[in-house]
Amino acid sequence: MTRCLLLSMEEWKRGHAPATPKVTTVHLLVGSFTCVEPEQLVTTWQVAVQSSWLAGARLVIESVPLLGRCVLCNGTYAPSAEQGYRSPCCKHPMEEIVQGRELKIRSIDYSLSGQSSSHLAPCR
Repeated sequence: MTRCLLLSMEEWKRGHAPATPKVTTVHLLVGSFTCVEPEQLVTTWQVAVQSSWLAGARLVIESVPLLGRCVLCNGTYAPSAEQGYRSPCCKHPMEEIVQGRELKIRSIDYSLSGQSSSHLAPCR
């Protein structure tokens, strides 16, 4: 996972060539239904960037809770294992995930030649 994140950052950096941005913070959205352990990702990030152009950059993770939508009653709800991921109003099994599977860069705080900026990542 960290490798994919670093590859995305390399691609982003190429968009600023020939300059190399000084990144201070990478803001990442991580859905609770992605099986990604945020603390582990932060730790591997810190190790991976320490001798690179991203040295010193922090990884800040924003957790996105799981939300489902019931196709029968059209209700949006927070599914749980205790409820068998079923709709609380009609008990129908979850068929549609509205959010919680995100794994994307939300924004990057950086400076170029003394100018500070925050780059919002495009939605995909």
